[in-house]
Amino acid sequence: MEKIYDILLEIEPDIDVNCQTLVSDHYLDSLAIISLIAELEEAFDIMIPAVEITENNLNSAESIFMLVNRLIEDEMEG
Repeated sequence: MEKIYDILLEIEPDIDVNCQTLVSDHYLDSLAIISLIAELEEAFDIMIPAVEITENNLNSAESIFMLVNRLIEDEMEG
C-alpha cells in the first residue's frame, strides 16, 4: 500500500492519499490517470487492461491496491 501512496504523491504531490473520490471529484485528471496506470504497471510488473481503468478501480488508494493485487494474482494463476 505504501508504494501506491508514493506513486500517487509523485503524480499529485498535494493529494490526500486517504481520499475515497480521487477520480469522481477530479483530484486525478485524465493525464494523471494515464501516469498512474503507467507507474503502477512498471512498479508492480503488471498489465492493466483498458476495461479495468474505471472510476471504481481508481477512486481510492485502497481500490487501486485491490486492483493491483487482483491483477498480480491473475498473472500468477494464468
